Amino acid sequence: MARIKGIDVPNRKHVVIALTAIYGIGKSNSQKILKEAKIDESTKVSKLTEDQLTTIRKIVDKYTVEAMQEEKKVLISKD
Repeated sequence: MARIKGIDVPNRKHVVIALTAIYGIGKSNSQKILKEAKIDESTKVSKLTEDQLTTIRKIVDKYTVEAMQEEKKVLISKD
């Protein structure tokens, strides 16, 4: 089972769906991540190479950091 952001993503699912198990990543962000990584959405997690997983991890880190920064901006503006 592949681990991304401390989450075990399901091996038997298509990677586009499996990435949604990570907090803050929905299907549209998952599609953007895979497009940036140049990985087909229909690929099963179990078929990903270690290089592909590393690429996904780097991109996911960027997306989740950006999401957390946006969330902080919203919370600050509400005060």
